[in-house]
Amino acid sequence: MSPRWAPSKGASGRRAGRAGGPLTRRPLARHPLARFLLRRTATAVLLAVGVTLVTFVLTNLLPGDPAAANLGQRAIGDPAAVARFRHHHGLDKPLPVQYLTYLGNLFHGDLGESQQSHRPVLTDLSGAVPATLELAGAAIVLSLVVGVACGVVAALHRDRLVDHLLRLVSLLGVSVPIFWLALLAFHVFFYRLGWAPGSGRLDPGMAAPPHVTGLYTVDAALAGQRPVFRSAVGHLALPALVLTAYTVGLLTRFTRSAVLEVLDQDYVRAARAKGLPGRTVLFQYVLRAALVPVVTVAGLAFGALLSGTVLVESIFAWPGLGAYAYRSATTLDLPAVMGAGLVVALVYLTVNLAVDVLYGVIDPRVRVR
Repeated sequence: MSPRWAPSKGASGRRAGRAGGPLTRRPLARHPLARFLLRRTATAVLLAVGVTLVTFVLTNLLPGDPAAANLGQRAIGDPAAVARFRHHHGLDKPLPVQYLTYLGNLFHGDLGESQQSHRPVLTDLSGAVPATLELAGAAIVLSLVVGVACGVVAALHRDRLVDHLLRLVSLLGVSVPIFWLALLAFHVFFYRLGWAPGSGRLDPGMAAPPHVTGLYTVDAALAGQRPVFRSAVGHLALPALVLTAYTVGLLTRFTRSAVLEVLDQDYVRAARAKGLPGRTVLFQYVLRAALVPVVTVAGLAFGALLSGTVLVESIFAWPGLGAYAYRSATTLDLPAVMGAGLVVALVYLTVNLAVDVLYGVIDPRVRVR
């Protein structure tokens, strides 16, 4: 949204405006979009702090003893070893003191030390988050392309054979359990047919590309390493397609409903009555208005992909955020669990902010005034 220009107040400003002189630019802080972004950013910060509190409380309510889960049965019988473990990780302090310490370290970019790997949680997440972003990003891009296209086709052929087939396929995609589909795809395409490579992000013995973004496909392309790029794409394809199955079904159904609702509007009938080409009516009138609810669903689906890839990452041995959070939860690694929860919350907040901004880009009726 381009900034608006307004003449300066007062007689001199009015004279300059009438004479064609320079106009005074509205301050950025007074721009409606800037005020909206500032409000949403402040709200996001408060929500992030609230998420840290909820995550901290719920994590500490989990049954079990972190010392026993990390030290093992032999060491747990040594009171001195248990005391050293609790003191090292701050578990011997009251919960309010632990939370305030965690919050203070968080503002300095310190998420704590993992009780399992004995490395900073931020270091572990720096390797796990890009892997999940690469997987979820590929899945959501494929879902948007296929799901929106199928939804538009189904709406334009309402109650015909194509519509019924696409609705059936979308219903199957939403209904099939994702873990069962992942197991089936891995067994058929890797074990039986050999069309897909094995688990992991690269072939065995192949070195990772130079780290730029953490996304192997992007980093390999930037470095010009074609064999690494082909291997990364091959390993990414099957788990991304598995995750796409559910999201495509969801987006197809929502796009169909949104397009059908817009097709019944008076301005669409008026555009057709004026003799505008069908492609112009579809892209400039129908699809643009129908994309507002679709963008909302896509944003929520992307957040769900980031936080719900545990089973798919476990089946394909994908070293992402879901697998990291699962291992941390099973070992009661409290700093790692809270770090993973904070990352997922920040992703949801960022996606929601991006969706709100896209509303005004897609539909002028909901732009910030």
